[in-house]
Amino acid sequence: MFQSFTGSSRRPRQVNLSNRSTNPFAAHPPGRHTPAGPGPQSTLALAQQERLQRQLDRERLNASRTLQRTWRGHKTRMVTKETWRQEWDDVERKRGLDVFSAGSDVESLDSWVTTPRPYTNPTDCLSQLRKLLRFVWVKDRDDWARLSYFGKCFQMTLEEAPVLQPDGEWTLTLERFGGVVLKFLAVAPTSVAPVSLVNDLLRLVIFLSVLIPKQITRLAEQYYAVLASITLNLRTSALDFSQLRDMVVKSVLALLQPITSETLDAYEWFGRNYLTVPSLDHHLGKIDDLATGVNYKLLASAIDSHILLSTDSFLQLKDVDKRLWLLSYFIFFHQHAMGGGVVKQSPETLFVKVVTGLLSPVAGDVSRGLGIEELTQSGLTPLPPFIRCQLLTLVDQHSITHLLTQAESSKSPISGASQQSQHQASEDAKALAAYALTLLRVFAKRGDEIRMWLYLGSAMGTGKDGDSATGRLPAIKYFWHASRSTNVFRNIVQNSRDVLAMLQPASARSSQEGNRAVRQSNDRDQEWTIILLFLELYTFLLKVLDDDEFFSVTPSLGRTTENPNDSWTQESALPLADVKELTIFLKNLAFTLYWNAADLTASEAETNDPGGIRNYFVTGGTSPEPASSTLKSNACSILVGATGIPLDYFKGLVTGLLRMVHERDSRRKFLPDGLFLMVDRFDMEGFIPTVVAEEENRHQLQEEDEDDEQSDEAQDETTDDGLDQSRTLIGTGRAQQLRRIEEFRKRYQQVARRKELEAVAPRLEILRNIPFFIPFATRVQIFREFIYRDQVQRRRGYIDPDSWRLSVAHHSLGEDGRLGNDVLSKHHATINRESLFQDAFEQFYDLGDGLKEPIQISFIDKFGTQEAGIDGGGVTKEFLTSVIGDAFNPSGDSSLFIENDQHLLYPNPTIVEQRKAQLRHHGVKERSVEWNREIKDILKRYEFLGRIIGKCLYEGILVDVSFAGFFLLKWALTGGTSSARKESSYRANLNDVRDLDESLYQGLLQLKNYPGDVEDFSLNFTVTDTVTVPLTTPTGKPYTTTQSTTKELKPHGSDIPVTNQNRLVYISYIARHRLQAQPYLQTNAFLQGLGTIIQPSWLSMFNQSELQTLVGGEAGEIDVSDLRRNTVYSGVYIVGDDGHEHPTIKLFWEVMEEMTNEERRKVLKFVTSTPRAPLLGFSHLNPRFSIRDSSADEERLPSTSTCANLLKLPRYSRRETLRQKLMYAINSGAGFDLS
Repeated sequence: MFQSFTGSSRRPRQVNLSNRSTNPFAAHPPGRHTPAGPGPQSTLALAQQERLQRQLDRERLNASRTLQRTWRGHKTRMVTKETWRQEWDDVERKRGLDVFSAGSDVESLDSWVTTPRPYTNPTDCLSQLRKLLRFVWVKDRDDWARLSYFGKCFQMTLEEAPVLQPDGEWTLTLERFGGVVLKFLAVAPTSVAPVSLVNDLLRLVIFLSVLIPKQITRLAEQYYAVLASITLNLRTSALDFSQLRDMVVKSVLALLQPITSETLDAYEWFGRNYLTVPSLDHHLGKIDDLATGVNYKLLASAIDSHILLSTDSFLQLKDVDKRLWLLSYFIFFHQHAMGGGVVKQSPETLFVKVVTGLLSPVAGDVSRGLGIEELTQSGLTPLPPFIRCQLLTLVDQHSITHLLTQAESSKSPISGASQQSQHQASEDAKALAAYALTLLRVFAKRGDEIRMWLYLGSAMGTGKDGDSATGRLPAIKYFWHASRSTNVFRNIVQNSRDVLAMLQPASARSSQEGNRAVRQSNDRDQEWTIILLFLELYTFLLKVLDDDEFFSVTPSLGRTTENPNDSWTQESALPLADVKELTIFLKNLAFTLYWNAADLTASEAETNDPGGIRNYFVTGGTSPEPASSTLKSNACSILVGATGIPLDYFKGLVTGLLRMVHERDSRRKFLPDGLFLMVDRFDMEGFIPTVVAEEENRHQLQEEDEDDEQSDEAQDETTDDGLDQSRTLIGTGRAQQLRRIEEFRKRYQQVARRKELEAVAPRLEILRNIPFFIPFATRVQIFREFIYRDQVQRRRGYIDPDSWRLSVAHHSLGEDGRLGNDVLSKHHATINRESLFQDAFEQFYDLGDGLKEPIQISFIDKFGTQEAGIDGGGVTKEFLTSVIGDAFNPSGDSSLFIENDQHLLYPNPTIVEQRKAQLRHHGVKERSVEWNREIKDILKRYEFLGRIIGKCLYEGILVDVSFAGFFLLKWALTGGTSSARKESSYRANLNDVRDLDESLYQGLLQLKNYPGDVEDFSLNFTVTDTVTVPLTTPTGKPYTTTQSTTKELKPHGSDIPVTNQNRLVYISYIARHRLQAQPYLQTNAFLQGLGTIIQPSWLSMFNQSELQTLVGGEAGEIDVSDLRRNTVYSGVYIVGDDGHEHPTIKLFWEVMEEMTNEERRKVLKFVTSTPRAPLLGFSHLNPRFSIRDSSADEERLPSTSTCANLLKLPRYSRRETLRQKLMYAINSGAGFDLS
């Protein structure tokens, strides 16, 4: 076949020895057509080259023809125009203009420009105008003079002529003439035209605007763009500034004065092109005369109907700066129209809509800009002074308080008005709600003031006939009834399974429901604004509404009588039936927000652009990069697109309000049993295992997150120091940018981790944030299961203390290779009974979370002798209960915990200040090493106490200690999703003050309800802290001194008097200071220690009363039968094979049955050291309740070993004797000493 085939597909190599190139393009000159190279390839290449050359020749020929044709046309036009110029000039020379000479410099043309003459008749004027429009050219310097000259002649002629008909022969020509004049003015700022010529052209524009306003309005876009350019180039230092400036202002107003069908178009482009010019007040010197000539209502209508509602993306105002300048000028015009200064009238609905529409999309940028006073090195710039000044006028007490004045009763959604009136009332409510929410977003730091002013507002109420006003309707009730009338509210209340559809954006449902969902999206978002504002206001109200007012509300709409004894808070409170309806709404909504978090997160991702993740952080902090000048097309929220409320903030608002209602119901029952439960939405049989699995997933994510944090920290340590200081160094822009990008990446990862957790653990999130949806007993079982799993993991499967110690003793523990005996020695302590807490603190504080493992205690009695006994668990229990009894003793000025009037404990709020005063007395310098060590020592003790309480919870040991409700509430709110790490999300309110100080509560209550002028009390926004300091004289004699310190509750608080309008803010600040700020260090240290042993997320499954039950046991009736079933007998009391109990045991249970519940509690406290039963019954008592015989001597008293929950009962034969001896023993206060 092919004998030469070698198996290779590679082309054989050719060797050319002819010294000639085979490349046809290199071998032949372009003009040669005879190929010298061999083969068909060279021929094809040469043919291709010739074909290309012919194509280039044809294109060159066509291009030359085009150039020639263009030049001939241009030359012909120039010649023709020059001919027309000559004809035009000849006509003017015949009229006596003989000074003009072609090519004169523009500056020398003033001599003939200033000597115009009118035409003999309008026809000649029109003829000259048409000729002028044919040849006039902005680049011809002489045409500037011709245009100016003709303009003056034209005005003189038309002033003597009759009024032109709109549709006459002049109209189209004059419209073209106006466009030409605008073209000349457009290049005026960059040309050498003198100011006199610009003035003449502006005067001509004004004349045309009056002459044919409708036609010139069609040029409004170009008109105001030209005037904006001229304004930007005005030089205030020029000698002729005043004349030109006045002419510019007159030109601006000229198109706005005539009222035609096109007037709104003129105002639209006035707003778009002229009112977006920065610093008009600087360029024009002042803008008062401009504001005088502007009809701000027409401007508001144009902005509302043309700019904000524009569907054309090109016409939408997307530039942040332009929006802010337009908004600030609009506010200024409104104030000027109202008489200047701060507006003392209620804002109109149209004003509210415009401000909301312009401000809401840029609320995040504005809020950041308001918080910056001067240019920072982080790249953020402050708002211009004019914008800042105008925006601050929006936060005015009078205007916000009277916001609802326009919402008259006949238009109220709660009255029996017509359908049209109902619709108008609903639209008004939506507009007012959106405006208020926008203010809350922009002025977040003044949120409390804004909420209070809104709360003080009212609409006019109506009588039953619907036409006569009989009183005021509080703002909260107005928005409540507006909220409950929305479709969103009704759907959520009626169907708990249809809530997700109300939360998802239209785009997320469009594939299933088509365009109908998209059309309803805007209406739904506006309904959400009403609901959100109501939730904001009602949350504020509950913070200052005491329980007596909350439960004393009658189901009326508003005030029907002027009762001076009724406070405004009571008037604003909702009837209990309405609170029940609101609770159902909040319950269904909150459940969906957590249960369907993954669906909502996916919907949110669909509505946001990929680069818009920074929108998640609009509510706090600063942006990782300077605010963009271009608006994001999508808001960060999928719930309320009109106001941009973030999903996390919305979730926190709903959850917080629902928990506040639940707290009220916990204190005083007013809702039906089981209303909060959502067990029908869960598979309760498999609920606990599923939650445990979610907790394990959470642990895994948490460990991965911690690994990422550690790697980030390691990376930061190896990073150049200059990068760490990039925030403060000048000229390190690249480093600053890298740092911001890195911070942004970390924040993005945190958000992603949290969203992933919400997706994998919805049940766990519900337990952490709204735990009352699940029965208490189920949550206790979950809590104990969490602890059991943690013990298995930490103790490597050895739960029993002795088994754990044995395993540790035979193995090394940890990566450091420490021997087991070293570990066990750290978990053993020798405790002197005379210094229980001090010894425990010194020996166990360094263990940290190692306190979770079993500990061994050896007690030293008061004689210094070690007590005999083996710690099998009972001694540990006695140790813990004894330390708690010693540390939580409220007697003494320097106690770590003090008690209120109900003998409930809370951290001593003055102990840190006491120690500081003592250190100053002894001459210790502030912030010195010794100073810091002493303060840190106090906080360490609080932290250790937190660990001790956590240890009792961890081991299931009940202790007889009761904490104040507000303090326990801080435990419950520590582990919520929205709270920071190791920081309580507790928010103080007036009712919690009652748990702290009854007299302070009554004083604040009287201040809140005082009918007269509060200023009579001469209060200001300061608070005085009084500290009792125990000291000793040089001779060692103790004494106490009292020191007082005055602190400001807000900046410049000493200069702000407390008035009837701001007293609620004052009350809330006092509550926040007493409950949060003053004991912050102590509380935070205690919670940090508690969180070391018990994870905060576990504690967040319970409210304050349930946490007290966890700590001290069930406060209900003692179930004797349950106690009897779970009692262990020893000695002669052991039940025999016949199953019969010992006669003394039978007598004991008969006596227990006859006792009152209080006496049974004393018996329980006598034996177990706590008077309350375990949460899930006595089967969970550790160790078990035990009874053993002590002797046959019936004269002896019963005794106990509380460490082992053991009752040592003599063998009594008579019931009366047993009862008498037992009652004597339990009332004596002794236990082990009676043995």
